[in-house]
This record gives sequence, C-alpha cells and structure tokens, in this order.
Amino acid sequence: MIEVGSHLRAREAALFERKRRRKKIELKSFVFYGDYLQWKKTSTHRSRWIFTPQDLVEKHEIANQRAAKMLEQSTLKPLNCEEEQLMRVFYEQKIQEVCGAFMFPHKIQATAIIYFKRFYLQWSVMEHHPKHIMLTCIYASCKVEENHVSAEELGKGIQQDHKMILNNEMLVLQSLGFDLIVYAPYRSLEGFVDDIEEFCHSRIDEPSKLKDLLETAKSEIDKIMLTDAPLLFPPGQLALAALCRSNEVHRVLSFESYLESIFNRQYTANSPLELSESLKAVDFLVEKLKIPTAKDMRHIDRKLKNCWDPSPVDDSKKREKRSKHKSKRTGSETQGVPLEM
Repeated sequence: MIEVGSHLRAREAALFERKRRRKKIELKSFVFYGDYLQWKKTSTHRSRWIFTPQDLVEKHEIANQRAAKMLEQSTLKPLNCEEEQLMRVFYEQKIQEVCGAFMFPHKIQATAIIYFKRFYLQWSVMEHHPKHIMLTCIYASCKVEENHVSAEELGKGIQQDHKMILNNEMLVLQSLGFDLIVYAPYRSLEGFVDDIEEFCHSRIDEPSKLKDLLETAKSEIDKIMLTDAPLLFPPGQLALAALCRSNEVHRVLSFESYLESIFNRQYTANSPLELSESLKAVDFLVEKLKIPTAKDMRHIDRKLKNCWDPSPVDDSKKREKRSKHKSKRTGSETQGVPLEM
C-alpha cells in the first residue's frame, strides 16, 4: 500500500513537472513574444486582430456613422462614439459578472470579452444590441474552450431567452471571421509568476507574497480587459503590465531587474525601450478607463432603446404635436366668436 501511495505521488510530481516545463516552453516561444516571426506567421490573433490606436478609432467611427445614417430620416438622436464606448465597457463588465456567476475559468471570460470587442469593431451597438451579443459571445467562448454549457442553461441562469443566443451565433462567428482561437493574458501571467519564483530564488521571505502578487495581477488583468489594450498588445505584454501594477502594491521584487533578466536570457525580440513603452501605454489605458455610472447608463440606455424602438417616441411626439395644434386652433376660434352682451 505504501509503495502504491509513493508511486502515485511520484506520478503526480512528474505530471506537475511536465506541466511546468510546458508552461516554460510556451513562455519562451509565445508568451514572451520571443519568436516574433512565428507568432506573426501562425497566429490569426496577431496577424488580424492586433491594431494601432488609430485603427480602432477609425473602425468605431465608421460603424457609428453607418448606424447614425440609418436614423437620419427620424427625429431620433443617435449615440455618439463616446456613448457607444461606455455601453461596450458596461457590457464587458457584465460578461465578467456572468462568467463569475457561472464560475467559468478566466480563459472563458477573456475569450468572450475579446470576441465582444472584435464584433463591435465592425458593428455599432445601434445595429446589434450588446446585451444579446454579450450572451452569444459567452456561449461561443464556452464551446471553443471546451467547457460546454447549453444555450438553454445559459439563458435560464440569467433569465434570458436562449433562442436569442442561438439566433445571433452565426452572425457573431461570421463577424469574427471564424478566427476563434484567442490567447488570453491569464495563462501568460501564471508562466511569468513561475519564472519570477525562479528569478527570486530564496529572496522572497514569504511564499504567500507570490500568491498575493498573482491574485492582484489577475484583478489588474480584469481591468485591462475592459480597455482597448487586448486589441493593441500581445497577451504576454498585458500580463507583464498587470504584474508591474501588482508589484507596485506588494513590492515583491525589483521589476526593472526582472525585465532586464528577460532580455539577458533573450526571450524577447522587442527592445527594452519598446517593451517599457508598451507597459506604460497599457498602464495609461487602465488609468484613463472610465467605468460608466448608473446615471450614465440610464441616459445612454434610453437613447439606445429609442434607436431600437422609435415608435413610442414618435407616437408621443405626434400626440404632443396634435395637442399643441388643437389648443392653438381652439384659441383662435375663441378669439373669432363675438362675446355676448
């Protein structure tokens, strides 16, 4: 019995070591962005879905202007680009909340958010309601990440019609160009923390500090995912940016020294200056992130509802116009009637 137990422990240890080595291989070849040419050639994530800030502005403006043009014949006021941005951030937060409620892994949450971001590079929220697209993105993410949840189960869990999830599935997949493989920064983060553990050796006083560093960094990635950063930078750089912000809280290591060690080991094709600028850019995006307030959303949601169903607004305006016209006519008729003596 003892031999069986020790044999199982040895197998578990060997399995753990294999996983650890696999992480390191990924870390060197992909996560660190070390083999830039391989990443560029083999990954649609890199070749088709990493943009410049100007690209994003142009794509969102084109979608917004196209949707606004459809409303030109009405008296309705369309959402502007800033309002659309707040609406997208609001529903990206909802993706995080729904995934948290279902206790989905971070990978599913990240994939769903990236699907959502990619979708609205081509469409305006005035063309496809983000509440519906959000749920379809979660559903598609679960399927791709092999954590299958039926549309019925997902719809029932958040009290939404599952048919709406299925009706939008092909639209979402086509809008993504069927590029469904997404590289999220959470896995990169774990690889970096493993590497930091080796880098620090015995210099970390308490093992719990690394755990705190990791957990805070995960929270920082949650914030980063609500910005444009996932469409601008590779996942390894997002993970490093989150670790840098986390380390400012916990002071586990000299982050500058750690970055230098990365370049000394030649894991990256980026120059130290390029990487430093990228981390600062991600940090800036997080700092300027505006989380919409309830007041913001009431106003924007009212405008969006009017765009989707203008008839109540038009009817009320017609009634108001008829009422004003009637009162004017009544007033003029009263003026024309001679007063009785």
